Order: sequence, then structure tokens, then C-alpha cells
Amino acid sequence: MTNNDILKKLRVALHLRNDEIIEIMKLVDFKVSESELGALFRSEDHPKYKNCGDQFLRNFLNGLIIHMRGPQAPKKDQPSSKDKSSQKEG
Repeated sequence: MTNNDILKKLRVALHLRNDEIIEIMKLVDFKVSESELGALFRSEDHPKYKNCGDQFLRNFLNGLIIHMRGPQAPKKDQPSSKDKSSQKEG
């Protein structure tokens, strides 16, 4: 199964439209145009077919997590990165 197949199956299973996928990608600061996205959903024998790379699928899945759950809150028992840097200085 290719990355394109996985992306297509997730799109159908979650009832996502192209504009929703573009918004999901924006959540992880990954810009994609509607025409680029359309090329990923074409059949392999189409002249404008584009292979879905690992980076695109990884960013989509990370964006999907944020879209479905919301951004991750910092853990209470761990100091934030700001606190860690001030501890190193002192």
C-alpha cells in the first residue's frame, strides 16, 4: 500500500474535503495548494499524478492529531523549555 493509498483511505474514512486537508496541513506549518493535493488523489497512470512522500504523510498525520484532539498541553510534572533554560544558566 502506498502513501497515496493511505491518504485516500483516510480522506474517505474521515469524510475530509480538500479545503479541510489544507487547513489540517496549516496546523503543522506545511503549505500545500489545492492543485498539489489533487495530484496526490489522481490515479497512478494519470500524467499529473504526484507521489505522496513520507514527509507529506507524516505532517498530515501530525496535523490530523492536532485537528482531532487539539494542541497538546504541557505536562504539569515537567518544567517547560523556558524553565529548563533558566535552570542551566543558574
